[in-house]
Amino acid sequence: MTKPTTRLRPDSYRQRFGLTHHPLPRAAAGTSFFCQTRALNQLEDCFQSLIEEPGLGVLTAEAGVGKTAAIRNICSQLPSPDFRVIYLCNTAASPFDIYRSLALELGLSPAHRKSQLWWALKTELVRLLDEQHTVPIIVLDEAQHLSDVFLADLSGFLNFAFDTRSAAALWLVGLPSLAQRLRMQVHAPLASRIAAQVQLSPLERDDFKALVEHGIKAAGSRDKLLTDSALEQLFRVCRGIPRIASRLLRAALKEAHARNQNLVDDSALKAAVETLTLTEEVKP
Repeated sequence: MTKPTTRLRPDSYRQRFGLTHHPLPRAAAGTSFFCQTRALNQLEDCFQSLIEEPGLGVLTAEAGVGKTAAIRNICSQLPSPDFRVIYLCNTAASPFDIYRSLALELGLSPAHRKSQLWWALKTELVRLLDEQHTVPIIVLDEAQHLSDVFLADLSGFLNFAFDTRSAAALWLVGLPSLAQRLRMQVHAPLASRIAAQVQLSPLERDDFKALVEHGIKAAGSRDKLLTDSALEQLFRVCRGIPRIASRLLRAALKEAHARNQNLVDDSALKAAVETLTLTEEVKP
């Protein structure tokens, strides 16, 4: 009788490579988050500036570059109750619904009239800052979907005390098209309020390789898991975009494990590229 073949479990690739978790997790934060690039350092500096003097910030990047992860990582390190972080991503909603969502996040009962809603929101933001000494930080993600009506409206909402102060640090986070829209004449009043603007780009070769090496080390492995040529191939296929690198690296590690290899070589990486379902824009 032929002895049945024992197949390697796909999820046991972590044990083979000495990993406690995936090297480039979506929820990377703290020591597992790679922040050693010039643009991310610039973002940290700008974020700190808006903490010290609240105002409007704009963060843009192509999809998958890591803009949400970057600002989430910074926010996760803010101590409570010194800061109150409010994150909204339902930016395709109507302006009134966005303000209602903000009110709910602040624990308010949303008014049915815009004037009353604005008054309640502004009063609460000022109370947090002046009475509780808590800096409100509002992050509007996917901000490229914000309507022109909302953007035109936002300039007025940010006007506090006869335009003598700001009561919250507000970050608009979105695709590069957001920055292009803000340069339109119709949005000049809002653009004039921008105190910090940062654009993240796909990683250059050296930064990308440092990202992968950092991710592997943060996941618990002290070994080299990719050949130099495989790492170079990974960079070229991903074009320096971390989100794609995360998916492809996971697939490549599983492929090497299935082949009973202790190292991802060119062949394993190529097989991962061929089998992984990627969108047309990220295919080599």
